[in-house]
Amino acid sequence: MSEPVRIGVMGCADIAVRRMLPAFAAGVDTEIAAVASRSRNKAEEVAHRFGCRAVTGYAELLDLDEVDAVYVPLPAALHAPWVAAALDAGKHVLAEKPLSTDPESTGRLLAMARDRGLALMENVMFVHHPRHQEVRRLVAEGAIGETRALHAAFTIPPLADTDIRYRPDLGGGALTDVGVYPLRAAQHLLGPDLEVVGAQLTRGPGRRVDTAGAALLRDPQGVVAHVTFGMEHAYLSRYELWGSEGRITVDRAFTPAADVAPVIGLHRDGKEEEIRLEPCDQVAATVAVFVTAVRAGAAPHQETLAQARLLEDVRGRAA
Repeated sequence: MSEPVRIGVMGCADIAVRRMLPAFAAGVDTEIAAVASRSRNKAEEVAHRFGCRAVTGYAELLDLDEVDAVYVPLPAALHAPWVAAALDAGKHVLAEKPLSTDPESTGRLLAMARDRGLALMENVMFVHHPRHQEVRRLVAEGAIGETRALHAAFTIPPLADTDIRYRPDLGGGALTDVGVYPLRAAQHLLGPDLEVVGAQLTRGPGRRVDTAGAALLRDPQGVVAHVTFGMEHAYLSRYELWGSEGRITVDRAFTPAADVAPVIGLHRDGKEEEIRLEPCDQVAATVAVFVTAVRAGAAPHQETLAQARLLEDVRGRAA
């Protein structure tokens, strides 16, 4: 049996404490070695909860021999320098999305990992949930005929005014925070070669970053995708695939509860069928994929770079 991958956590962000640290602690193939924060008190508080070492400062975390891999949940604008530092220190990296704020930096980081034989993975979790593989299987088997269009949306309620996602200097904004999800869904379901036909980004009153957006995409065969996203909205997490003979609908597409049986709606011939799958914890599934990548000394890169380029194209079209 392989030794567990020893994880160092770089920062005490909400997603780290609420979702990722519990998943690392519960996994048989992962062990939390240390938690780092710029605040000694914060590091000690979180480390005490998870029974690991507290470290003050991110550089100090990278000096620890007992850390095999680093999880980076820092603000988006800080990803590139700290991911690079972790790779230079010989650590595998799981970083929150987006991996960086521009495709050039993303490409450089992926090349660094490849050259060093290290795993570098972006923490886009929904793609590891089996429901989306089942959707792709249904489409491939002709369940809705020929694919004609995709509509995908992810919106969340307003955040606290002090939330870092409202700060442009930290890489905030709806496109990089919530827009990633429907755009990645379009890639996942229609393929990586998507062209941005048009896009719009808008700012809510008094905001310094985009708080909503939409984009129209098409694949080389002319299948279109309409994606919408926002972070001052009622909650919505959904996509629909339209075909020549039916539709597939998926609710709670990007944030399904781990203990609830996921459902795929199949609409054809004037009837609606609910396809129920076994519950799946997509956080645990993502951690398992990362462990596999660490042990292989590599991780798939094509999707991450294609996503970075797509985000950049949407921003460019909306300018």
